[in-house]
Amino acid sequence: MHFSKPLIPFWLSFCLFFFPTTVLCAGPLYRICFGSNSSSAIYQSNVNDLGNLLQDKVAQTGFAVASVGNGENRANGLALCRGDTSSLPCKTCVAEASKRLRDRCPTREGAIIWYDNCLYKYSNEEFFGDIDKKHKFYMVNTEDVKDPEVFNMKTKNLLSQLVSKAYVNPMLYAADEVELDESKKLYGLVQCTRDLSRSNCKKCLEDAVDELLDCCDGKEGGRVVGGSCNFRYEIYPFLNN
Repeated sequence: MHFSKPLIPFWLSFCLFFFPTTVLCAGPLYRICFGSNSSSAIYQSNVNDLGNLLQDKVAQTGFAVASVGNGENRANGLALCRGDTSSLPCKTCVAEASKRLRDRCPTREGAIIWYDNCLYKYSNEEFFGDIDKKHKFYMVNTEDVKDPEVFNMKTKNLLSQLVSKAYVNPMLYAADEVELDESKKLYGLVQCTRDLSRSNCKKCLEDAVDELLDCCDGKEGGRVVGGSCNFRYEIYPFLNN
């Protein structure tokens, strides 16, 4: 899986540049409306019901899939919370994501939105189990490291180790940290949506890590964020305790 280099919207890089803290932005990181415009009131009603259903289901395990309706009006959806997010913030994030998509993509057949703590996606097409190769973006910390070659190698090693842990974990998630020197650490996270098989999770993450240099060459922090998997690394702790 290879994508041309995604563009980073100005507001997104602005937010990341000026707020290098645990929570980068209160609002969404990015959203994509896709598919045709739908004039079906039944489909839009099913999308609304789907959002309500998923926000209740996701609070139980941090992940949920569901479908509402039949035939051409069937709405399929997925919600995933970051692996370190507890139940209430998880449900709140998905509820906000669902509402935001209804407001910003009101007539589209599909949409996807990412927050720091959750991902929400719906479509009239059944996508469960397939690697999402269409929807992805990069985020980078604009600060450069002093020795990019060594730093890139250590970052890729950490992410590759996390991939090997994540795809055999039922949560399809892994996070860890390594020493960079006596005073600095490198923190990393990888995660897949749990509709993927283990083999598809592994492939999705490995392909994402292969884009490390395209995304984040020599940068202090970065992410490749897709509809089926993502990675993030930083030189500061960003996970919830």
